[in-house]
Amino acid sequence: MAIVLVRVDERLLHGQVILGWGHELRPDRYVLVDDDLAASDWEQEFYRLAVSGEAEVVFSTVDGARARLDQWRDDPARTILLVRDIPSVRRLARDAALAGLEVNLGGLHHGTGRRKVLPYLFLGESDLDDLRAIAASGVEVSARDLPDTARVPLASLVEE
Repeated sequence: MAIVLVRVDERLLHGQVILGWGHELRPDRYVLVDDDLAASDWEQEFYRLAVSGEAEVVFSTVDGARARLDQWRDDPARTILLVRDIPSVRRLARDAALAGLEVNLGGLHHGTGRRKVLPYLFLGESDLDDLRAIAASGVEVSARDLPDTARVPLASLVEE
């Protein structure tokens, strides 16, 4: 399985992802899954500047990423999927498309209807409903900001 991380993070690709997760997982490819970003050439250039070295940066809509999931799973290139929000992950996970993978909740910040669950994670009721549905499709859901911090399982997030 060459998808080494599926992460939900509003900022998508930033220092914590590149230096923390990238150093740990050594990806060959970052896939940024966001419908708006996939249509914005100038924003894509900004994100490409953040990645040095040999790692490829791919931009995709949610539907485009769904269509390529099997390809990325089978490809020997180590791939990190970065998704901006939980509803997009739910769309990506539809029909058990992410079954057997883990979804990592990274930086989701304060917003209307959201409450603080962890210092880096604010969730609303609709987020929790989406996360439960994602988990029910065979995906392990947990929160962890960096690879060297403790994983917080979905059950603990729901109890908070």
